[in-house]
Amino acid sequence: MLTNAEVTNAKPEPKMRRTYDKRGLYMEIMPNGSKYWRLKYMFNGKDKRMALGVYPEVTLAEARDKRDAARKLVAAGTDPAFAKKEDRRQKTLRCIHTFESVAREWHKAHSVNWAGHYAVNVIRALERDIFPRIGDRPIAEITPLELLEAIKRIEKRGAHEITRRCLRLCGQIYKYAIPNGLAERNPAADLSGALVPYKKSHYAALDVKDVPAFLLALDRNDARLYQQTRNAMKMLMLTFVRTTELIESTWDEFNLEEAVWEIPAERMKMRKPHIVPLSRQVLEILKEQKEMAGKWKWVFPSQVRPLNPMSNNTILFAIGRLGYKGIMTGHGFRALAMTTIKEKLGYRHEVVDRQLAHAHRSSIDAAYDRAQFLDERKKMMQEWSDFVDAIASEGKVIYGSFKKAN
Repeated sequence: MLTNAEVTNAKPEPKMRRTYDKRGLYMEIMPNGSKYWRLKYMFNGKDKRMALGVYPEVTLAEARDKRDAARKLVAAGTDPAFAKKEDRRQKTLRCIHTFESVAREWHKAHSVNWAGHYAVNVIRALERDIFPRIGDRPIAEITPLELLEAIKRIEKRGAHEITRRCLRLCGQIYKYAIPNGLAERNPAADLSGALVPYKKSHYAALDVKDVPAFLLALDRNDARLYQQTRNAMKMLMLTFVRTTELIESTWDEFNLEEAVWEIPAERMKMRKPHIVPLSRQVLEILKEQKEMAGKWKWVFPSQVRPLNPMSNNTILFAIGRLGYKGIMTGHGFRALAMTTIKEKLGYRHEVVDRQLAHAHRSSIDAAYDRAQFLDERKKMMQEWSDFVDAIASEGKVIYGSFKKAN
């Protein structure tokens, strides 16, 4: 059995020599003076050896502790050399598999089933609010408190919806990582209770009685908006599609002769193609837009970078410049149409709902998905445009008389 003094004073010789402790532990002393701890053990009837470290970084007491731990593994039926290699492999994987690398892998695997704009919004949210905080950390080592601190930074700026969305995304990333052996637990699972209570509010939307004043402000254009921005807002009101569905529309989606706009499934939130019947008023807007932007792929190209579509914020900022910040949003045109068409034009909920391309509320609704009510929707969309014209004309605003922006 070795002593600390014997280990310290052991001298090298021209050839490697060994000095033994007990229970398989020994030290190899190299000609250059290096001293290595080794363990001899038997596993599955075979003599085996494994390294336990270098002296003096690993002391005699520490070498004995490692020996005892290895022998316990042998007694339990595990080869300690294999366990050591596996532990080293897992540590390497933890360094390679950072939160960001796994998140991007998860995003790539799942985004094939998402609408294009949703996939873009997901990765942008992570890049903006999560990756700068924990992106370079091994995903398996992130603690609940560490994740909460990253999430709380979003909450502190008052972005409650984004806070909850990012926490939900992190949870989904861990649900991908765990079965793939990249993490053992989901630190996002129990954090929702640590957030400030928040009740989601409805999107701000105009009441129908406020539409004439809104259109008058759009017509006067004291805000000096670009003409195509005004066209986009008018078309959003008359078609009540989602803002992204409008600004990312391309000319090949439109059949102007048949007065139909077919939005492909990959651009729809529900991943199903959607038909928008086009009223005469919308066709006039598209004709004007064709003259201004017909050479570009996008119906509403960016004013400064026409190879890209109009920004989602363009309409939101335009609404603000018209004096309706907090009163109206791009999404609010959908709420305005839903309420008014049912209450003023007398259409059934399911007809308007199909035109809004909402998700089905139940399996029964899904079973009747083939009831597209297309003929009724064509009539409804023209009546809606005529209705908006009628109330706008009382405010001395008629769609055909919009003046060009200076």
